[in-house]
Amino acid sequence: MSKNLEISFLLDFYGEVLTEKQRDVMEQYYNDDLSLAEIADNFGITRQGVRDAIKRSETIILELEEKVGFARRYKAVQDGVNEIESLVRSIRFCNQENYTYATSQSIQTNSDKILTIIKNISD
Repeated sequence: MSKNLEISFLLDFYGEVLTEKQRDVMEQYYNDDLSLAEIADNFGITRQGVRDAIKRSETIILELEEKVGFARRYKAVQDGVNEIESLVRSIRFCNQENYTYATSQSIQTNSDKILTIIKNISD
């Protein structure tokens, strides 16, 4: 994930811990793709002031993610759910086509993978 996407993603999780001004600056920079100069004009501050606010806010949300890991956990659960969906579709396909040996092997393998994913996302 690129730095900009990562910060934007983390902003969704931790934006509320920032001050309203910090959150607005971050949203304009990362989500609205405004330049430092445009944001500075919007807030009546210098470009350096905008840059400092962005750096402080980035530090806050990156440290918070490092400590609590909500975004990382959410992504792991989403990835697990997507993989489970893919495995279930594969099982259904094998079942519908009435494969014999390949079906039982595939179902067993995919079932084992599903159980592993469930264990990993529930830890």
